[in-house]
Amino acid sequence: MTTVQSYLDANRARHLEEMFSLLRIPSISALSEHKTDVLTTAQWLANALTAAGLEHVAVMETAGNPVVYADYLHTPQAPTVLIYGHYDVQPVDPLELWESPPFDPTVRSGKVYARGASDDKGQTFMHIKAIEALLSVNGTLPVNVKFCIEGEEEIGSPSLDAFVEQQRTLLAADVLVISDTTMHAPGQPAIVYGLRGLCALQLDVRTAKSDLHSGLFGGAVPNAVHALVDVLETLHTADGRVAVTGFYDDVEPLSPEEKAAFAALPHDDEAYRKSLNLSALHGETGYSTLERIMARPTLEINGIYGGFQGEGTKTVIPAQAHAKITCRLVNRQDPGQVLDLIEQHVARHTPPGAQITVTRFDSGRPFVTSFDSPAIKAAASAYASAYGVEPFYMRMGGSIPVVETFGRVLQLPVVMMGFGLPDENFHAPNEHFSLENFDKGLTTLTTYYSTLTSFMK
Repeated sequence: MTTVQSYLDANRARHLEEMFSLLRIPSISALSEHKTDVLTTAQWLANALTAAGLEHVAVMETAGNPVVYADYLHTPQAPTVLIYGHYDVQPVDPLELWESPPFDPTVRSGKVYARGASDDKGQTFMHIKAIEALLSVNGTLPVNVKFCIEGEEEIGSPSLDAFVEQQRTLLAADVLVISDTTMHAPGQPAIVYGLRGLCALQLDVRTAKSDLHSGLFGGAVPNAVHALVDVLETLHTADGRVAVTGFYDDVEPLSPEEKAAFAALPHDDEAYRKSLNLSALHGETGYSTLERIMARPTLEINGIYGGFQGEGTKTVIPAQAHAKITCRLVNRQDPGQVLDLIEQHVARHTPPGAQITVTRFDSGRPFVTSFDSPAIKAAASAYASAYGVEPFYMRMGGSIPVVETFGRVLQLPVVMMGFGLPDENFHAPNEHFSLENFDKGLTTLTTYYSTLTSFMK
């Protein structure tokens, strides 16, 4: 008798080749020249969902790139699972740092190297194959499922909020499942129960009408680069805290249970420091490294430019200078309010003779959920069955803004059960995905869908 596991084993080579064909499509949402590739990927997924046995498959228009939808709704007494993923990928620059072409999947040392292998094509593909296996072996599903796979996550999901609002009836479910997060380490799964939010801005400083000769004007006119550095210096205190008034007002302290969960995560500060080739770690006083990167807000200067950048010397007083800044947010921090506070801070600290313009960019709200819900307990059980160890519970320092949107609009619990690893170079050259986690991940997902109903009764 064929079991789900034997089906997965027998079809592994085919499944991998299908995943490789998906990874070959350069669906880079940030670059307009890849618009056709993005649309091709959406149709590829629609075909894959149809072949897996899903119904009502549709490539649905949005204000931007389409959303791929599918469902299978034949078990009235069972919960409905909404499965979210994204099919767009990051640009591949710098190309010269890739050891093999980014859109030519290559297997080395038990890992497949390709853009999108881990983030998020590979992990989304696993859900399709898990559903395929259950349908092929059993003829039906133990739960009802809906797929919502978007094509703009890597550019901030600008069209998805409106899509979820408009399609809330179509997307209604009892639980949302996402595999776009990481495990804690090889062989050690983790359930992510919190994500940091995000807001971004740019400061543009202007002083004189043009750059000026430093010999003729030096000492008498303001320097735009000096003005920018002065303002940036005011954004932090010496002990690593953000010095913007009101920045922490909506940040709740970690509960004793959460601090215990962080303390349980294996981590070695010295090994971490050496792996990054740092002389010392730095951060907000009073918090561990893991608490700082997963559960505390930050304000980071991402780039500074202004004045002469070429080889040699040019004796000018710059008239313009620029800085790019992003904040990671937690708990009830509102991106718009945080940007207001930063803009007010900048205005208060702008030096005489300088004008600073603030331009706002992407933003997303943070998300935190309880890690003792039935749907998360079912995920923990499935992980333990496949990996032989209990999963850790942790927050993740990155941002998936649509998670908060889904949770708020659809009013459903969110389960983030990822199979990537922290060092798999998503967003960087040589992105890769462990084939061990591909295999164990499929076992985890089929177990999860098979047992979820018993946990949610």
